[in-house]
Amino acid sequence: MNLIIVESPTKAKTITKFLGKDFEIQSSYGHIRDLPSSTLGIDVEKNFEPKYIIMPKAKVNIAKLKKLAVKADKIIMATDPDREGEAIAWHLTKALDLDNEKPNKKTKKQPKEQKIERIAFHEITKKAIEEALENPRQIDMNLVDAQQARRVLDRLVGYKLSPFLWKKVTKGLSAGRVQSVAVRLIVDREREIEKFIPEEYWTINALLKKQKNEQLIEALLSKINGETIPKLGIKNKEKAEEVLNDLKGAQYKILDSHKSETTKNPLPPFTTSTLQQEANKKLRFSGKQTMFLAQELYEGIQIGKKEQVGLITYMRTDSVNISEKALFEAKDLITKLFGENYHAGYLRKFKTKSKMAQEAHEAIRPTDPTITPEQLKKYLGPQQLKLYDLIWKRFIASQMAPAKFDSTTIEIQATPKYIFQTSGQIMRFDGFLKIYPMKFEEKKLPILEVGEILDLDKLVPEQHFTKPPARYNEASLIKILELNGIGRPSTYAPIISTIQDRNYVAKDQNRYFRPTEIGKVVNDLLVEHFSEIVDIQFTSHMESNLDSIAQGKTNWVPTIKEFYDPFAKKLEEKYKEVSKSTYSGEETDEVCEKCGSKMIIRLSKYGRFLACSGFPKCKNAKPLTPKPETKDPQTK
Repeated sequence: MNLIIVESPTKAKTITKFLGKDFEIQSSYGHIRDLPSSTLGIDVEKNFEPKYIIMPKAKVNIAKLKKLAVKADKIIMATDPDREGEAIAWHLTKALDLDNEKPNKKTKKQPKEQKIERIAFHEITKKAIEEALENPRQIDMNLVDAQQARRVLDRLVGYKLSPFLWKKVTKGLSAGRVQSVAVRLIVDREREIEKFIPEEYWTINALLKKQKNEQLIEALLSKINGETIPKLGIKNKEKAEEVLNDLKGAQYKILDSHKSETTKNPLPPFTTSTLQQEANKKLRFSGKQTMFLAQELYEGIQIGKKEQVGLITYMRTDSVNISEKALFEAKDLITKLFGENYHAGYLRKFKTKSKMAQEAHEAIRPTDPTITPEQLKKYLGPQQLKLYDLIWKRFIASQMAPAKFDSTTIEIQATPKYIFQTSGQIMRFDGFLKIYPMKFEEKKLPILEVGEILDLDKLVPEQHFTKPPARYNEASLIKILELNGIGRPSTYAPIISTIQDRNYVAKDQNRYFRPTEIGKVVNDLLVEHFSEIVDIQFTSHMESNLDSIAQGKTNWVPTIKEFYDPFAKKLEEKYKEVSKSTYSGEETDEVCEKCGSKMIIRLSKYGRFLACSGFPKCKNAKPLTPKPETKDPQTK
């Protein structure tokens, strides 16, 4: 009997449908070993050796797997094809005593030699499973070490820095190596908005008519004395009125007409990051929700009376690579559904931007492109269907012909000093936009000839104010994290969930992130005293170091030591240097009605409150009257 171990029961159920009686497929139910929650669990003095324990919830299942492993001729680890999956496979070999190093406690005999194999696949289909079984490998310890290094790093920061926050700010706080950078981005953006001073500027549009034609042509004043007007070129009403006076009695003549054909190419198929961004924008799904639904689609869905099928490829990836087979399947489907002219005419391949993306991995795509969203309406939940529809359309669109447009740009001279400009665009061929619509405004201009005179209907001056940078929402936060090399495909959703769970940031009614009061305080403390922890470049450098470990170029222990030694030294210094009153304990003029002592402003995980300075003798505390809200600079 061959024992195959995967992470989830759903995945096990899907794979069981593909394999015969010679295989027993079981689930580990996720992670089975981790660092203990009650202690650091890392021996700093012995090369940062992790002290893993079997998680309480996994003990019963591990006992069951051990019994099956003893009977098995071959044990095959089929966990997910990434660092986390590789680490789970390695942890299983340790928890199940499969390293053939420890003798049986009862018989004192060495265990029988068992063949342990590791297989990896990027989609749960019969063909992919069979190919993986034909090409087994050993567990990649470079990937395991990279995952261990991340876990150890995060534990050292969290378990060493959090008690510092408890002592210097308030109890219940925690710090995270990558999460703290995300909080800093949000705090920094909020302060940019708070400091922002709007600047006034004006635009002037001319509403013109072709003679004997009722269609109004709207043209923007674009040049003065041959120079393009910058955004803030007309700074105030007086300047605008000066221009309007100059234009009195002006004749509007077509100076130049430029026609061109433009094309718009489709976007690549989804990676983890772009899927989370697009699902947030179009479906209003959170990153956590998107990954949960994608996991369900990947692991398998029962399609009627047919076998359970994995509908999409592995959803944690930063590669945009696509298999040749899938490219040909997309070509045949596009030709069948829309006609030959809708296919790109070649197998369009995209180049992955991430240096660490594994080209053996694929982008997120349907495992069988011929299974359309329409065919799955009966079998998927509403949210599952929406996400599958998005993934399917993005992949099919990526292999379709570009959309083609006819564009016209017209320059209109009012006086030798002033030139207006207008442009029009009409779609000549929809191409990929047929199934993957994007924002596009069609504007048709009448036929206009150079030298032609237009009638002025009216001039429209308009006042504007510059706007502050936008707050981050889930989509834009994931985008900036990825752009700066912060985190990896599997970490974006947990980062965003964690900083909300800790009450460091909250979403406003428009789904934008705002830092909470406690979030600002914790961020300010870290920026001032542990700047490297929240430094974007430093954190990105650490991610690169983890990538080097995964590639086998670097050993994980020196990488941890290089970070930890100066960090531990600084932490020791800061315990002595930083006073709690700096971050919590602002005095007020209010007197405690119970004991007569002064009330002070204290800080809790959930914000500021008034507390008696006589604590712990007097435990009087009450809410702090909130300050009246000021107008949001973003709405100015």
